[in-house]
Amino acid sequence: MNRRLIRQTLTIARRDFTATVFTPLFLLFLLSPLIMVLFGVLGGLGGANLARAGENKAVLIAIVPAAEGQALSAADAKLRRIFRRGDAPPPLMIEAPRGDGGAQAQAAFDRADKEVATVLTGPLEAPHILFTPAGTRTADYLTQLAETALSDMNAPVASSPVRIPVTRKAPSVAGRNQSAFLAVLGIFFLTLFLSGQAVGTMAEERSNKVIEILAAAVPLESVFLGKLLGMFGVAVLFVAFWGTLASQAGHFVPPTGPGRLFTDLAPAVGTPAFALLFAGYFAMAYMLLGAVFLSVGAQAQTMREIQMLSLPITITQMLMFGLASAAAADPGSTTATIAEIFPLSSPFAMAARAANRPEIWPHLAALAWQALWVSLTIWLGASAFRRGVLKTGSGRKGLLALLGIGAATSAIDNNVN
Repeated sequence: MNRRLIRQTLTIARRDFTATVFTPLFLLFLLSPLIMVLFGVLGGLGGANLARAGENKAVLIAIVPAAEGQALSAADAKLRRIFRRGDAPPPLMIEAPRGDGGAQAQAAFDRADKEVATVLTGPLEAPHILFTPAGTRTADYLTQLAETALSDMNAPVASSPVRIPVTRKAPSVAGRNQSAFLAVLGIFFLTLFLSGQAVGTMAEERSNKVIEILAAAVPLESVFLGKLLGMFGVAVLFVAFWGTLASQAGHFVPPTGPGRLFTDLAPAVGTPAFALLFAGYFAMAYMLLGAVFLSVGAQAQTMREIQMLSLPITITQMLMFGLASAAAADPGSTTATIAEIFPLSSPFAMAARAANRPEIWPHLAALAWQALWVSLTIWLGASAFRRGVLKTGSGRKGLLALLGIGAATSAIDNNVN
């Protein structure tokens, strides 16, 4: 009796082990830690690329005559020897005075090709050092630089600098980079967190035959689109609730310390237009990914099948986040163009473009292009559901059969019998 019980127990254990291990789902489960590592690497690389993009364009500017410019350059080379790697201030650029020094200095802050936080203008005996809130440290460096240059020139007087805080009139390179990265990260996080609920809703209604009743009453494309709009309304309510709380929390963040990390946020298209474009691209990203998840939920019959098909979609979305981050760090490049055209990465990359470039018309074309792909995805999902489920009553044909889920499930059923 005991031997028989042990044999039956081992038979069931072997059947369950074989049915679980020899399926594509187990391979995805086995590789799941790599997904989290990939997410961290992509996020880190995206942030690092954007930071390097701003650092590579950061400069200090001294608007002085040629003789004083040579003295400043020599003093700059001497002082930089005492800095450790990574702690040195940005490179120094010497510009010849042209007319009004104050206007020339203000124009330097508004340059689109360079990140300028501090400008020195006027004679070294009494220079004017203009700086933005992010340029306090470099203003100290230019003060020391003027004193060192005068000392090396054996000047009879010491430097008496006048420090003047200024405000930029145009978005800075760092501000655009921060806005671009936060736009990509925000859309990615929201769609990753919210769009997955669509797959469970469709699978639930399919299991209790509600979807067949709806399909008999209205066109299947209308069913898919209506469900997608309903879930998007839930997502908007979620974002509005937490967005309101986050906006109020900003009043409690001090203006110094960590609160200064995002003080330079300044999208190229302007804050009101950027907010509207961000909302539009979030809607397109959610609708596109939600349409894919709806199609998955319509095909799948069990949670095993849902997980099997949802995980590759999530991995693809993470890859699109990495591609869009690379595009945000290098606007106008081939990578950026590919990311802006490819449907799955287009909402992320175009949101980053709104932060980096001021043109509006490309966004109108991009929103139309993304809406076209949302419609196409809904049509393909409805067609696959009509052929694979309503016609045959089984969702294992077509896409799921190609992935081997049907064969694996049949093998399990045969072992049970």
